[in-house]
Amino acid sequence: MTGTAAVNFHANAEKIFGRLEAVENEIAETGFDKPLHHLVKLRASQINQCAFCVKMHIEEARKDGESQDRIDRVIVWRHVRDFTPSEKVALAWTEALTQPDPKADLGPLRRELREHFTDREISTLTAIVAMINLWNRIQISNH
Repeated sequence: MTGTAAVNFHANAEKIFGRLEAVENEIAETGFDKPLHHLVKLRASQINQCAFCVKMHIEEARKDGESQDRIDRVIVWRHVRDFTPSEKVALAWTEALTQPDPKADLGPLRRELREHFTDREISTLTAIVAMINLWNRIQISNH
Protein backbone atom coordinates (compact mmCIF):
# COMPACT_ATOMS: atom_id res chain seq x y z
CA MET A 1 0.00 0.00 0.00
CA THR A 2 1.12 3.51 -0.69
CA GLY A 3 1.19 6.08 2.08
CA THR A 4 -1.82 7.90 0.63
CA ALA A 5 -4.09 4.87 0.10
CA ALA A 6 -7.30 4.72 2.09
CA VAL A 7 -7.27 2.60 5.23
CA ASN A 8 -9.81 -0.23 5.22
CA PHE A 9 -11.63 0.50 8.49
CA HIS A 10 -13.80 -2.60 8.23
CA ALA A 11 -10.83 -4.93 7.88
CA ASN A 12 -8.58 -3.15 10.37
CA ALA A 13 -11.11 -2.43 13.09
CA GLU A 14 -13.34 -5.50 12.84
CA LYS A 15 -14.29 -5.56 16.51
CA ILE A 16 -15.13 -1.85 16.55
CA PHE A 17 -17.09 -2.20 13.31
CA GLY A 18 -19.08 -5.06 14.83
CA ARG A 19 -19.92 -3.02 17.89
CA LEU A 20 -21.03 -0.08 15.77
CA GLU A 21 -23.31 -2.43 13.84
CA ALA A 22 -24.66 -3.72 17.16
CA VAL A 23 -25.56 -0.13 18.11
CA GLU A 24 -27.36 0.26 14.77
CA ASN A 25 -29.32 -2.93 15.51
CA GLU A 26 -30.29 -1.61 18.96
CA ILE A 27 -31.50 1.63 17.37
CA ALA A 28 -33.55 -0.32 14.80
CA GLU A 29 -35.18 -2.32 17.60
CA THR A 30 -36.55 0.84 19.25
CA GLY A 31 -39.27 1.05 16.63
CA PHE A 32 -38.39 4.63 15.70
CA ASP A 33 -40.32 5.80 12.63
CA LYS A 34 -38.49 4.16 9.72
CA PRO A 35 -39.21 6.78 7.02
CA LEU A 36 -38.00 9.53 9.35
CA HIS A 37 -34.95 7.47 10.24
CA HIS A 38 -34.04 7.42 6.53
CA LEU A 39 -34.63 11.16 6.12
CA VAL A 40 -32.42 11.96 9.11
CA LYS A 41 -29.58 9.78 7.81
CA LEU A 42 -29.92 11.28 4.34
CA ARG A 43 -29.92 14.86 5.60
CA ALA A 44 -26.85 14.39 7.81
CA SER A 45 -25.04 12.63 4.98
CA GLN A 46 -25.83 15.53 2.66
CA ILE A 47 -24.43 18.02 5.16
CA ASN A 48 -21.33 15.89 5.66
CA GLN A 49 -20.90 15.52 1.89
CA CYS A 50 -20.62 11.76 2.14
CA ALA A 51 -21.52 10.67 -1.39
CA PHE A 52 -21.45 6.95 -0.56
CA CYS A 53 -23.86 7.41 2.35
CA VAL A 54 -26.18 9.77 0.43
CA LYS A 55 -26.53 7.16 -2.31
CA MET A 56 -27.08 4.36 0.19
CA HIS A 57 -29.71 6.23 2.21
CA ILE A 58 -31.59 7.29 -0.91
CA GLU A 59 -31.74 3.66 -2.03
CA GLU A 60 -32.86 2.48 1.43
CA ALA A 61 -35.53 5.17 1.66
CA ARG A 62 -36.88 4.28 -1.79
CA LYS A 63 -36.88 0.59 -0.92
CA ASP A 64 -38.97 1.35 2.17
CA GLY A 65 -41.48 3.39 0.17
CA GLU A 66 -40.29 6.97 0.53
CA SER A 67 -41.38 9.15 -2.39
CA GLN A 68 -38.80 10.46 -4.81
CA ASP A 69 -40.25 13.97 -4.41
CA ARG A 70 -39.53 14.02 -0.67
CA ILE A 71 -36.09 12.50 -1.18
CA ASP A 72 -35.30 15.19 -3.76
CA ARG A 73 -36.47 17.97 -1.44
CA VAL A 74 -35.08 16.89 1.92
CA ILE A 75 -32.14 19.21 1.27
CA VAL A 76 -34.58 22.18 1.25
CA TRP A 77 -37.01 20.82 3.85
CA ARG A 78 -37.51 24.24 5.47
CA HIS A 79 -38.82 25.74 2.24
CA VAL A 80 -41.32 23.11 1.11
CA ARG A 81 -44.56 21.65 2.40
CA ASP A 82 -43.57 18.01 1.86
CA PHE A 83 -42.69 17.38 5.49
CA THR A 84 -44.80 17.21 8.63
CA PRO A 85 -44.07 19.40 11.66
CA SER A 86 -42.57 16.40 13.49
CA GLU A 87 -40.33 15.60 10.52
CA LYS A 88 -39.24 19.23 10.29
CA VAL A 89 -38.24 19.45 13.93
CA ALA A 90 -36.37 16.13 13.63
CA LEU A 91 -34.51 17.49 10.61
CA ALA A 92 -33.73 20.71 12.53
CA TRP A 93 -32.33 18.57 15.37
CA THR A 94 -30.29 16.61 12.84
CA GLU A 95 -28.78 19.80 11.45
CA ALA A 96 -28.13 21.23 14.94
CA LEU A 97 -26.21 18.12 15.98
CA THR A 98 -24.42 17.67 12.65
CA GLN A 99 -23.23 21.27 12.37
CA PRO A 100 -23.14 22.47 15.98
CA ASP A 101 -23.15 26.20 16.57
CA PRO A 102 -21.35 26.95 19.85
CA LYS A 103 -23.61 29.97 20.34
CA ALA A 104 -26.86 28.06 19.77
CA ASP A 105 -29.36 27.58 22.57
CA LEU A 106 -30.88 24.14 21.96
CA GLY A 107 -33.53 24.65 24.64
CA PRO A 108 -36.22 25.99 22.29
CA LEU A 109 -35.53 23.20 19.82
CA ARG A 110 -35.82 20.59 22.59
CA ARG A 111 -39.13 22.15 23.63
CA GLU A 112 -40.36 21.85 20.04
CA LEU A 113 -39.11 18.26 19.83
CA ARG A 114 -41.13 17.41 22.96
CA GLU A 115 -44.28 18.64 21.22
CA HIS A 116 -43.89 15.71 18.79
CA PHE A 117 -41.69 13.09 20.48
CA THR A 118 -41.22 11.45 23.86
CA ASP A 119 -37.89 11.80 25.62
CA ARG A 120 -37.18 8.17 24.68
CA GLU A 121 -37.82 8.99 20.99
CA ILE A 122 -35.65 12.12 21.24
CA SER A 123 -32.89 9.98 22.72
CA THR A 124 -33.22 7.52 19.85
CA LEU A 125 -33.22 10.35 17.32
CA THR A 126 -30.07 11.74 18.94
CA ALA A 127 -28.42 8.31 18.69
CA ILE A 128 -29.42 8.06 15.01
CA VAL A 129 -27.84 11.45 14.30
CA ALA A 130 -24.71 10.60 16.28
CA MET A 131 -24.27 7.27 14.52
CA ILE A 132 -24.75 8.59 10.99
CA ASN A 133 -22.25 11.36 11.70
CA LEU A 134 -19.78 8.71 12.88
CA TRP A 135 -20.41 6.51 9.81
CA ASN A 136 -20.09 9.54 7.52
CA ARG A 137 -16.72 10.41 8.98
CA ILE A 138 -15.47 6.85 8.63
CA GLN A 139 -16.57 6.81 4.99
CA ILE A 140 -15.21 10.30 4.30
CA SER A 141 -11.80 9.15 5.55
CA ASN A 142 -11.63 7.08 2.35
CA HIS A 143 -12.14 10.02 -0.01
